Amino acid sequence: SGVSYMLENREMMMRLFPELFAQHRIAPVEQYPEALLDTLQSVAGPYCEGEPVVAVLTPGYFNSAYFEHSFLADQMGVELVEGSDLFVRDNFVFMRTTEGPQKVDVLYRRIDDSFLDPLCFRPDSTLGVPGLMNAYRAGTINLANAVGTGIADDKQVYMYVPKMISFYLGEEPILKNVETYACGEPDACAYVLDHLSELVVKEVHGSGGYGMLVGPAATRQECADYAERIKANPGGFIAQPTLSLSTCPTFVGNGIAPRHVDFRPFVLSGDRVRIVPGGLTRVALTEGSLVVNSSQGG
Repeated sequence: SGVSYMLENREMMMRLFPELFAQHRIAPVEQYPEALLDTLQSVAGPYCEGEPVVAVLTPGYFNSAYFEHSFLADQMGVELVEGSDLFVRDNFVFMRTTEGPQKVDVLYRRIDDSFLDPLCFRPDSTLGVPGLMNAYRAGTINLANAVGTGIADDKQVYMYVPKMISFYLGEEPILKNVETYACGEPDACAYVLDHLSELVVKEVHGSGGYGMLVGPAATRQECADYAERIKANPGGFIAQPTLSLSTCPTFVGNGIAPRHVDFRPFVLSGDRVRIVPGGLTRVALTEGSLVVNSSQGG
């Protein structure tokens, strides 16, 4: 998520600072919705007849990213649907329209795995589509991203990515991983507990910048309390050295000052890999902070 920020921010920058774009060779990003649609259509399955029908599956307007769901659907020229707009018949997925049922070939789903299909995952889910996973298994519809891909965002899986690249591709990664300690391993856990004041420790299943400890910025008591949490559930934590994030001139209350930033690239992978010449930059607005998450003031 976050690609709509990239698109909207670029549009505003072009309006406010046209001279920057006239004086410099800045690659465009406005073709992203078209590239996304091409990628989604390219993964349509063998049961697709004619031009693939794509729809964006959203949990609804109460979701914090609903603007992005509706924005991308509008930009791609496809339907934005909720679970109640879809039904499964004979292992094919249809959406309800004013002209009758229309078969869907690809769903760009913005719903977590556990809510996708109440017959397969959470039975109390009203956001998903009963029978969707049966259609997916039958190959009559494709889901993007595929069910289970969230494991790639798991903090503990991250530390094994170089070995995966070596095993499956027979190559060495070009970009090195940040050294990561899995507290579920006794030796690593002992090291982390002895060096808490130097490390950044995160919950394996945490997100949004919550539940983490930035050792150099923590008090001695905070480190001691966090150590007890690690001892109670070592497998639930990983630790990394404190990185020196890049800084960017940022407008703050008293003028312009450096603030830490990170960068989220957007990559589309279907019939080929497309890397968008732009991305989402997040900033830690609090002076000295390394937490860039918007839910934490970034």
